Amino acid sequence: MRRPLIACAVALPLVALLGSPLAAEVKTREKTQVKLEGMLGRMVGLFGGKAAREGIVSTTAVKGNRKSTMNEDTGQIVDLGEEKVYDIDYKKKEYRVTTFEELRQRMREAQEKAKKDIEREQGRPEETKPDQPRKEYEVDFDVKETGQRKQLVGHDARQVIMTVTVREKGRTLEDGGGFVMTSDSWLGPDIASLKELADFNMRFYKQLYGGDALGLAADQMAAVMAMYPMLKNASERLKQEGTKLQGTPLASTVVFEAVQSKEQAAETAKQGKAGGGGGLSGMLARKMMKQEEPKPRMTVFTTAHEFQELSATVAATELEIPAGFKQKN
Repeated sequence: MRRPLIACAVALPLVALLGSPLAAEVKTREKTQVKLEGMLGRMVGLFGGKAAREGIVSTTAVKGNRKSTMNEDTGQIVDLGEEKVYDIDYKKKEYRVTTFEELRQRMREAQEKAKKDIEREQGRPEETKPDQPRKEYEVDFDVKETGQRKQLVGHDARQVIMTVTVREKGRTLEDGGGFVMTSDSWLGPDIASLKELADFNMRFYKQLYGGDALGLAADQMAAVMAMYPMLKNASERLKQEGTKLQGTPLASTVVFEAVQSKEQAAETAKQGKAGGGGGLSGMLARKMMKQEEPKPRMTVFTTAHEFQELSATVAATELEIPAGFKQKN
């Protein structure tokens, strides 16, 4: 499956929530890095890849209902009005057209495949165990202004760290386990052109996936959501609290971590010594077997995004298929 270009990280949906749509145009150069760890990384083919190690530098242009994202070899044009995506191969001088509905179908197929892969890895799905009450979760939020500042793309930016914790109801994270999402952002002043870019990305992901893409490609997001359904709760809380912050994220790093309960950690250590087993604990044990000291807290994925250049001028040709390129069916 051809993976769409990743044009933004979690920071961009947060920017869009800070302002209303504007009739502006913007061109940027950005660096984006997405790294999925362990089994998820292997499932989506990013583990150890160049994109994970070094990131991707791309040029993005937005005007009206169109956005283009280009790097050295490939490009992509998204048209919200047509609900179509044009993937461009500059070396072969050809392009492929995909409708939003086709992308939605790919997302559904990827999520179903991810669920089956995870169930196969775990031995049997946790939810099928008989006489086991369904767990309830609580969401905690913390925001900290660190006082640190630095210059980014000609603007003074301040550091703000937001942490969302999803834990079993009535238990601490350390006792009951859960998930932690940490957003380390550098916020500059309100920048109208970047709000226009963020608004476009929000509209795109909302039309396509319902707003939960978090800067990940379709197959990546499907795998993560299949293994960690509570990620949706954490991302929704992060977006909600992001509306209260003043400023535009010029650089952001988001880390999503899974935390074992005491029972799971004990079982992991036991299974690790025995060579692993079924279920979630067995999966975690196999992941940790090569480590001298198994850790109850593991990184699931990390996304990083930084603006390197900003411009308020977009040429019409930057939002069109290059002349002479042929459509590939």
